[in-house]
Amino acid sequence: MESDRSIAAALPRWRVVGLSLPMQMLVGLFVGCALGFLWPAFGKELFPVGRAFINALRMLIIPLVFSSIVLGIYRMGQEIRLFGKVIGIAFVWFYVATGTCLLIGLLMNAIFHPGIGVDLTMQGKAPTTTVAAVNWVNFFLDLIPTNVVAAMAEQKILQVLLFGILFGGALSAIGDLALPVVGVLRGIQAATMKLVRWIIVLAPLAVAAVIAWLVATQGVATLYALAKLVGTLYVGLLVVVLLMCLVLYAIGESPLGTIRKIAEPLFLAFATRSSEVTLPVHMEILERAGIPNKIVSTVLPLGYSFNQDGSSLYLSLAVTFIVEAHGIHLDWPTMLSIIVTGLITTKGMGNVGGGGLVAATTVIVALGLPAEAIAIIAGIDVFMDMGRTTVNVMGNTVAVLLVRRFGGVTDDAALPASQAASDD
Repeated sequence: MESDRSIAAALPRWRVVGLSLPMQMLVGLFVGCALGFLWPAFGKELFPVGRAFINALRMLIIPLVFSSIVLGIYRMGQEIRLFGKVIGIAFVWFYVATGTCLLIGLLMNAIFHPGIGVDLTMQGKAPTTTVAAVNWVNFFLDLIPTNVVAAMAEQKILQVLLFGILFGGALSAIGDLALPVVGVLRGIQAATMKLVRWIIVLAPLAVAAVIAWLVATQGVATLYALAKLVGTLYVGLLVVVLLMCLVLYAIGESPLGTIRKIAEPLFLAFATRSSEVTLPVHMEILERAGIPNKIVSTVLPLGYSFNQDGSSLYLSLAVTFIVEAHGIHLDWPTMLSIIVTGLITTKGMGNVGGGGLVAATTVIVALGLPAEAIAIIAGIDVFMDMGRTTVNVMGNTVAVLLVRRFGGVTDDAALPASQAASDD
C-alpha cells in the first residue's frame, strides 16, 4: 500500500518538525533546487549523498523481494485451496488489471515522453540488459538460474523472482512441513521492512542532494520533465478509470452510481495517500450497498495487498521515464522486461512501507540501469501518490463487484475469510 504512516510510526521523532515524510521529500526537492541554482559548484559535489541512499536501498532489494514473493505465492496457494472460485476470479482480475495498467503506463510514455530532455547518463554505468536485438531463446533460458545464490549476489532480479515463485508454490503444496520455513521468511521480511523504513526516512536528504546536482548540471530541464511526468501520470490514471467504468457497465453496474457510493474512501485516499486508512470505511460502504460480508471481507483485504492498479501504472511510467532519461531507446525486450518484472514485484510489495519506491528500484536494477534517478522521482512522489492511491481504491471496488457478479456466493454460503484478513 502506498503509505508512509508505518514509517512515521516507527520513527516518531521525525514528526517533531510537523511534516509527514512525503512532505519532507517535497521540501527536499525545493531545497535541492535552491542549492543547485544559488551554489552550483556545491550542488555538483552533493551527488555522493544521493548515491549512498540508493546503495542502501539496493542492499535490501534481494532479501525483501525474495521473502515477499515467496510469502505472497505461498499465501495465494493456500487461499486458492480455501476459497476456490471466489479467489480465482479475484486474482484473474488482479493480474489482468495490473498488466493493463503497466501497458497504459508504457503507452502514456510513448505519447508524451516525459523523460526526453533529461540527461542522466553522466553518472553510473551503461545498462547491460537493454540492447538493440535479443535472442529470445537465450532471453527465456537466462530466466532460469543455474545457481540461485549467484543470481542473488549479482542482483539478477528476474532469476530471483522466478525462483521465488516456484519456491513459494512448492511451500504451499507441502502443507505443515512449510511452516518453519514460512516463519523464517516472515522474520526476514519483517526485519528487512524495518530496515527499509529506516533508510527511507533519509530520503529527504537524498532528494535534496540529487536535485541539487541535477539543477547544477542541467538547469531547468529536469524540473520541466518532472512536471511533465506528473501530468502524464494523471492522464494515464484517467484512462484507467474510464476502462474500469466500462467494466462496471459491462457487468450491469452503474459507473457513476458506483463512484458516488464510494466517494468517501476515494476522497480519503486522495487526501491521506494511504490505502490502509480507507480500508475500514471502504468495507463498511460496500456492505451497506448490499454486497455480502463474505465477499467484502475476503476480496477487499486481498485487493489492498495484491491489486495496486494505480501503483502499477506509476511503476511502468516511472521506469520508462528513467530509461529514456538515460538516452536509451525503449525496444520490445526492454518493455517486456518491465511488464514481467512489474507483474511480479507489485504483488509482493503491497504491505511494504515505501513499497512503490522499492518496486521501481527493483525493476530498474533488473534492467541493468543505475538507480539514482529514484531519488529524483521521490521528490515529486507526494503529487503522484494521491492519484495512484485513489485509483487503487477504485480498482479494488471493481474486483469486489466482479466477484459478486460471477462468484456465485450467496448470503447463506460459508466462506472462511478470517485468514485472508489476518494474513494481509
